[in-house]
Amino acid sequence: MMIIFYLLLMLRAGRCAHDPIFDTKTVGVGDDVTLTCPRQKNSQTEYFFWIRLVSGNFPETFKGTYQFEYNVVHMTPRTATKQGPETFLLQINKTEPSDTGVYYCIKVDLLDMTFLKGTFLRIKGPEPDITAIIQDLPSDPVRPGDSVTLQCSVLSDSETKMCAGQHSVFWFRSGSDESHPKVIYAHGNSGDGCEKSPEAHAPQKCIYNFSRNVSSSDAGTYYCAVATCGEIFFGDGTELEIEVNMWDLEKANTVLFLLCAALAISLIVNMYTIKKKTCDCCNADVAPQTNAAPASGDQQSQQMLLSRVIYSELTTWTFLLEHQTSTRGKLEEQREGMKKRQRERRSTPMSGR
Repeated sequence: MMIIFYLLLMLRAGRCAHDPIFDTKTVGVGDDVTLTCPRQKNSQTEYFFWIRLVSGNFPETFKGTYQFEYNVVHMTPRTATKQGPETFLLQINKTEPSDTGVYYCIKVDLLDMTFLKGTFLRIKGPEPDITAIIQDLPSDPVRPGDSVTLQCSVLSDSETKMCAGQHSVFWFRSGSDESHPKVIYAHGNSGDGCEKSPEAHAPQKCIYNFSRNVSSSDAGTYYCAVATCGEIFFGDGTELEIEVNMWDLEKANTVLFLLCAALAISLIVNMYTIKKKTCDCCNADVAPQTNAAPASGDQQSQQMLLSRVIYSELTTWTFLLEHQTSTRGKLEEQREGMKKRQRERRSTPMSGR
C-alpha cells in the first residue's frame, strides 16, 4: 500500500477536495499540538494518511487509518495517529523547532488520492529581548600609539526575556581591505556594567567597553555583536580612522632623498675612479710588447667591474625612487579618504540598531 502511495504522490495523481481546508497553527517549543482531519464514511476502501512536507527534504509519512471505525493508535516516541469522532488525528507531543512544516491529510480510495486538509505548523521559539545596539564613536582624532576605547550600549526589555542565561557580547573588526569581519574580543562576564532604570517598563541598559593601543594597521570598522536566543545581532559599526603623522612622513621623505643623493654621489665617484684606472691601463699599451697581454686583461676586468657597479647602483636608485613614489601616493590616498569619510560622518547622523 505504501508503494502505491509514493507512486501516486510522484505521479501527481492526487487532487484537492471540493472545499479544501488550509489553516495555520502556532505553538511554543515544548507544547503539545493536535491536528485534525475530517473523516467521512463514504466507502469501505478509503484510507487516511498524514504527511509532512519540509523544503529540501522528502515527504515524511505517518501511520494511517481506515475509513471505518478502527480503534488502533499508532505511536512513536513523540507522535500518535488515531481516529476521533468522524476525524483523523495527528498528535505531536513536546514540539521541537524541527517539527515546523506543512502537514497534509490525504484520503486514498483505490487509485484516487485527495488532499483533504493542509496545516502549516509553526513552532515559535523564545523571542530575543534585545531592543537596540548603540555604538559610540571616538570624539578625538586617533593617532598611532594612542589608547582607544570603543563603547557599545545594549538595550533590552528584561520583562520579555524568555531565554536562559546572559547575553554574549563580541567585537568584530573588518579591515580596510574589505576582508570578512573577524572576532577580536569577547566579554567574559556579560552581566557587568548593566543597570536597570527605576522607571516602570524602562529597558535595561548594559555598557560594554573595548580598549586597546592602536597602530596604523588597526584602522577599519568595528562591530559590537550580541548573541542571545540562538540569534546574533550586530550594531551599525564604528569606523576607526588612524591619522597619519605628517611630521614622520616628511622625515621619511627627507631620509629617502638623502639616501638617493648619497647613492648618486657614490655612483659618480665610482665611475670616475674606475675610468681613471682604465685610462692608466690604456697608457700602459706603449710598454714593451711582452706586457701587452696582461694589460689587455686588466682593461677588460676594469670594464666588467665598471658595468656591474653602474648596474647595481642604478637598480638600487630606481627601487628607492619607485618606493618613494608609491609610499607618497598611498599616503595621499589615505589622507584624502579620511577627509572624505569625515565629511560624510559629519553630514550623516549615527543610528543604533
